[in-house]
Amino acid sequence: MARLRFLLSVLVLCFLTTAVAQENVTVPDTEPEKTDTSWVYLLNADIMRYDEWINPDAQRLIGNVVFRHDSMYLYCDSALFYQEKNSFDAYHNVRMEQGDTLFMYGDSLFYDGNTRLLRVRDNVRLENKTMILLTDSLNYDRNTGLGWFFDGGTLLDEESTLISEYGQFDTNTNMAVFMDGVSMESPDYTLTTDTLHYSTDDHIAYLYSPATIVNEDNVINTSHGRFNTDNKSAVLLDRSVIEQNEGDNRITGDSIIYESQSGHMEGFGDVIINNYKDKVDARGEYVYYNSENDSAVITGKALLIEYSAGDSMFVHADTFRLVTFYNEARDSVVERQMRGFHKVRAYRIDMQMVADSMVFTTRDSSLTLYSDPILWNEENQILGEKIIFYMNDSTIDWAHVIGQALFVQMNDDIHFNQIAGREIKAYFKDSEIDYADVNGNVQAVFYPLDSDSAMIGMNTTEGSSLRTYFKMRAVDKIVMIGHSNGVMYPMEKLDEKKMYLPNFNWFERIRPVDPEDVFYWRGKRAEEQLKKSSSNKEVPLPTLQGGKKKKR
Repeated sequence: MARLRFLLSVLVLCFLTTAVAQENVTVPDTEPEKTDTSWVYLLNADIMRYDEWINPDAQRLIGNVVFRHDSMYLYCDSALFYQEKNSFDAYHNVRMEQGDTLFMYGDSLFYDGNTRLLRVRDNVRLENKTMILLTDSLNYDRNTGLGWFFDGGTLLDEESTLISEYGQFDTNTNMAVFMDGVSMESPDYTLTTDTLHYSTDDHIAYLYSPATIVNEDNVINTSHGRFNTDNKSAVLLDRSVIEQNEGDNRITGDSIIYESQSGHMEGFGDVIINNYKDKVDARGEYVYYNSENDSAVITGKALLIEYSAGDSMFVHADTFRLVTFYNEARDSVVERQMRGFHKVRAYRIDMQMVADSMVFTTRDSSLTLYSDPILWNEENQILGEKIIFYMNDSTIDWAHVIGQALFVQMNDDIHFNQIAGREIKAYFKDSEIDYADVNGNVQAVFYPLDSDSAMIGMNTTEGSSLRTYFKMRAVDKIVMIGHSNGVMYPMEKLDEKKMYLPNFNWFERIRPVDPEDVFYWRGKRAEEQLKKSSSNKEVPLPTLQGGKKKKR
């Protein structure tokens, strides 16, 4: 029995002697002669312990631990080194350096030298020259330079803060891909989406899912595009929308180029501009807008829709141009003009118009039609060299027809009331024509009606001026002013040569018949053109000297 105790004591003593002999072993600072880059090298540790009973595959390293694997260096307070497996676990104050461009920090790390894969956990920070990535769980593949997180992460660069649940970062291309609950913020804007690619080199965010960008001036909604966080410019695709002035203005387009610093915006495809405050919509295949001077150009099936009066007015021209005039200090708007160039056609249920060009100005709320304009109102037609409408709350207050003015009212396919002169001034009441003054070389053909609204004859007259009164949108009576002469013909003795004034024409063929018809131009025939007169010259665009309404 005594002999057995002795043998056991000897075995225990031998075991304790082996363990203690390895406690104070330190690794020299010099690297081993072995230079195979596939192996992980231990460069330093204050203490190395080994216990085959506890963990026969690992060496326990304590204090100032340093590893190297090819160009990567790893520093930590303690580690377990699996030399045969070419891997290690690192703990506390973990720091990885790869050259002078890539750094990684964390509380713990596992590295497999065979697969070159790192798994870093808790208080993780990945840094290079362009960004800092913060997360609690990061895997990094040194073969591809790709790191990814899956438990929430934050990317910081000099421009923005980018947050998401899942993401990855390519250290070779400096491109980040963030997914699920993505939020990107800076002092100037906030961007939210579900999928975003971001280059930390050029600070461009690429959007591939529904996204909202909010800044001081705009709210942008898109599902595909790119956003430059440096200059806040964007290229927006797939029917993107930009809202301005707290939602009063909205721009929608198949694609939109937006430059925040210059205030420029270009829309392509089916572009729609909604002005909810003024109740005006505009659309076209191309739109340019400059918010700095509040100017715009609309072309390609250009269309304005004005709906403030209830019934919508549809106006088409080859090109529309918005121009804004400011005071000298440029702190307030003096006037805005909407100009329409070439082949203007307009339709509203109660009114239709055609002209070569038009200008609407806010200074006196007037709409001017140039070059052979024609206006229809039910069975009434007005034409001249130029027509100016002065508006009041989007309804016509009075109209001025200048040069070769002609008013025609259809009684039937043969009999027309006609009044011609150098100018016509027509005044409206409750959106209907009340009376009109005609001046200069006045000629009239008029069919008076009896109590049953039957024509009793044809009255022809000439004079210097006259006033026409209307009732229920029909001619009620004509009062000649000054010297005049005329003839009354019974219906059974009408002189066909006197039934129509020299410049008479009923342009039903040209008249727009519905909103879609405004896109189809039908001009006057050569023989229907107005004869040139001294006043029929190139008409300049309106200046800031607005016209005044004549007192009745």
